[in-house]
Amino acid sequence: MFTNNENAARRIRAQRSSSALWIAMTALLATFAATGSLLTTTQLARAETATTATVELSGLVRPNDMNSGALLFPSKELGYFVEAPRLKTDVQIDVSGPIARVKVTQRFQNPSKGWVEGTYVFPLPDDSAVDELRMQIGDRFIEGQIKPREEARQIYEDAKADGKKAALLEQQRPNIFTNQVANIGPGETIVVQIEYQQAVHQSGGEFSLRFPMVVAPRYNPAPIVQSVEFNGGTGFAVTNDPVENRDKIEPPVLDPEKNAKINPVSLTVNLKAGFPLGEVKSPFHDVTLTEPDAQTRLIALKASAVPADRDFELTWKAAAGKTPTAGLFRETVAGRDYLMAFVTPPATQQDNAAPAKREVVFVIDNSGSMSGPSIEQARASLALAISNLKAGDRFNVIRFDDTMTDFFQGLVPASADNRERAIAYVRGLTADGGTEMLPALQAALRNQGPVAQGALRQVVFLTDGAIGNEGQLFGEIDGNRGDARVFTVGIGSAPNTHFMTKAAEFGRGTFTHIGSEDQVAARMGELFGKLEHPAMTDIAATFDQAKADNITPNPMPDLYAGEPVVLTAELPQASSAGKLLITGRTGDQPWRVEMSIDQAAARKGIAKLWARRKIDDLEASGYRVNDPQAIDRQIEAVAMTHHLVSRVTSLVAVDVTATRPKNEPLTDADVPLNLPEGWDFEKVYGEQKPILPSPTGDRDASLPAGTLQQVAMETAEMMAAAPTAKTASLLAKRSVGVNLPQTATPADRHILIGLMMMLIALAAVFWLRLRRASIFRRG
Repeated sequence: MFTNNENAARRIRAQRSSSALWIAMTALLATFAATGSLLTTTQLARAETATTATVELSGLVRPNDMNSGALLFPSKELGYFVEAPRLKTDVQIDVSGPIARVKVTQRFQNPSKGWVEGTYVFPLPDDSAVDELRMQIGDRFIEGQIKPREEARQIYEDAKADGKKAALLEQQRPNIFTNQVANIGPGETIVVQIEYQQAVHQSGGEFSLRFPMVVAPRYNPAPIVQSVEFNGGTGFAVTNDPVENRDKIEPPVLDPEKNAKINPVSLTVNLKAGFPLGEVKSPFHDVTLTEPDAQTRLIALKASAVPADRDFELTWKAAAGKTPTAGLFRETVAGRDYLMAFVTPPATQQDNAAPAKREVVFVIDNSGSMSGPSIEQARASLALAISNLKAGDRFNVIRFDDTMTDFFQGLVPASADNRERAIAYVRGLTADGGTEMLPALQAALRNQGPVAQGALRQVVFLTDGAIGNEGQLFGEIDGNRGDARVFTVGIGSAPNTHFMTKAAEFGRGTFTHIGSEDQVAARMGELFGKLEHPAMTDIAATFDQAKADNITPNPMPDLYAGEPVVLTAELPQASSAGKLLITGRTGDQPWRVEMSIDQAAARKGIAKLWARRKIDDLEASGYRVNDPQAIDRQIEAVAMTHHLVSRVTSLVAVDVTATRPKNEPLTDADVPLNLPEGWDFEKVYGEQKPILPSPTGDRDASLPAGTLQQVAMETAEMMAAAPTAKTASLLAKRSVGVNLPQTATPADRHILIGLMMMLIALAAVFWLRLRRASIFRRG
C-alpha cells in the first residue's frame, strides 16, 4: 500500500511523463510530416530534373541503379560511376625462322548507356617493333599513322572533342603500352589491331619467345629533391621524378580474392622453325600441338581462352643432331639491305678449364610483390646458388624491400659455415613492404671493396623487377659497376623483362627467367655454367666491302656458354656481295667466323628489327651524353622512317565521321587488370584499394540474389568456358573492392515504414504509462 503523499507524488510524475510523451509524439508527428514533405519534394525535384540529369550524367550510374553485375569506377560527378569497358584479346603469332610476326586484336565493349573513352595499359615484349595500328568500325578498317608523340596526342584529342572515333597507341616503357579508344557508343564494340615484329631468343640450343599478358603493379618511388636551381635568384629546389609517366603505368588492379579473372585472351602460334623440330612445349599454359610436317607445329591454348594474368612462353629445340649453329637472313627495303645474322661459337678448351675464383654478391628482393610462389622460387634459387660456391670464392647476401640488409657487411670466404649461415638466413626471409631497389643495388656495386687480383666480380640480382624507376637503376649500373658483371634472375609469372634484360645488358651479364618451382634447378644450372666460366669478350663485326657503322647492338655484348652472337645491320644494296666477319676472344684464345652475304636467305621484317635495336642503342647512349634532345631527334628520325612506335613517336587512327552527338558527354574509364598469378593482393597494396569500395552515402554494393549467377554467366561467356571451381569461389567472395551493384530498392518507402513503426511503438509506450498512472490514482 502507498501512503497518500506517495500517491500524490506518483500522480504528479505520471502527469509529467504524460506531458513529455505528448510533446515527443507531437514533435515526432511534425518530423514525420516534414520528412514526408521533404521526400515528396525530393521526388518531385527528381521528376522535374529527370531529363536534365539524363543529359548531364549520361552514361554515369549509381550502384543502386544497376540491374546486373558490373565493374564501376568513380567519375567526376560525386556519387556517380562509370562502367568499365570490357575487353577480349586475340593473339596470332607467326614464327618464320628467327623472326616472329604478331597480331594482337583487342575488342573494347562499352556495356554502359553512355559514350565512353577506354584506356588499356598492356604489355608487349621489350624488343617488339610495333609498326601497325588498325581500328575497325563495322566493315571498315582505319589505318593508324605514325606521328611525333605530341602531334599524335593532339590529333587524338581533337578527334575525341569532335565526337569522332579515334585510337591512340603510345609507348610508356619498351614493354608497357597504352591504347586509348575514344567515343565508344552505348553497347558498342570497337576492334583495334596492333602488329609487331619480334626476334626469336636463343640460348643453349633452345629457341623461345614470350608473349606477356599482364602489366604487374609497379612500385614507384616518390619524387626526390635532386638539386637546387639558383638561376634567376629563386633558390627553390627542383624536384626530379624518378618514374617517367607515373600516371600512365598505374592502372587499376583487381583483388583476386574478391573478383573473377577478366580480360580473356585466346592465342595461336604457327611455328615454322626452318629446321627439323624436336621438343616443343609451353611451360606455363596447357596447349594443343599439331604437326603438319617435320619443321612446322601449330600451337593453340587448350582452353579457348585464358585470363590475362601471366606470361605465355613457348620453347622449342631442334631434332637430335639438327641444331643450327649459324644463320644469315636479308631484306631489301627502299634501296638498302638489312641483314640479320647469328652464330654460336664452338666450345673450346678454355670453356672446359678450371673456373676462376669468384666474388659473388647475391641480391634478393623480398618486397610484397614477391610474396607467395615468387619468394619460394627466389629462396630456392638463391639457396642453390650459395651451395654451388667453391671454397676459394667469396660472397655476400643483400636483401631488400623498403629497407635493406647487408648480411655479412662485405664479402666473406665461401666456407661451409658461412654458406650454411647464409642459406639459413635466406630460407627465413618473408615477403612484405615496398620495392626500394636502388639502395640495394648501390650497396652491391659500391660497398663491397676492390676486386681481388685474378677474381671475377659478379652481382646476381633475384627479383620480379616490379619497379617504375628503371632509368635510375640503369644509370647506376652503367656508371658504377666497375669490373663487376650483373646477372639478373627474373622471378614469377609476369616479371618486368625490360628492366631485367637491359640491366643485364648494361652489366655485361645475362638474364634468366624462372617462372615456376620446377624450373629452378634447370635454369639455375644454366646460370651456374655462365657464372663459372669467363665470357667471350672483344666481340666485333665488320664487312670486308662496306662500312660497319650501322651494326646493332652497339657495343656488342659479351657472350656466355651456349649463347649465340646475334646482330642486325643496315648496308647499301651495292655492298651485298661481300663477307661478314665476326671475331672475339675467350680468355687468350681468339675466335673468328666469316659469312658470305650473298648466301643470306630472304626474310621479311629484318628492317624493322634493325630499327628497333638501333633505337635501343640510342636510348642506352642517353645515359652517357648530356644532350637528350639530340638523342630524341635521332630516335624520332629512325622511328618515323620505319613507322615504329617509340618513346617519342605514336600511332594514331581517326575516323572521318563524327558519331557522338555534341550534347552527349564523354566519360573516361580504365580497363582494369588482373593481379599476376601467384601474387598476394594484400602484400602488394596493404590497406589501399585500387578499385573503389562502396561509395560514401550509398548502400553497400553487395551481391543480391541472382547477381552472382549473372556475373558468372557473363564471365563464362567472355571466357568461352564454364568458370572453374576456383573462379566460382572467388566470385562468391566478391563484395568490397569492386562495386557489384544490385537492383534498386524503394528506399523512400522503407524510411516511411520505419517512421510509422516508431510512432506505433511510442503510442504503445504512452498507453502503458497512462494505464499505470490510472492504477496509481485508484490506489
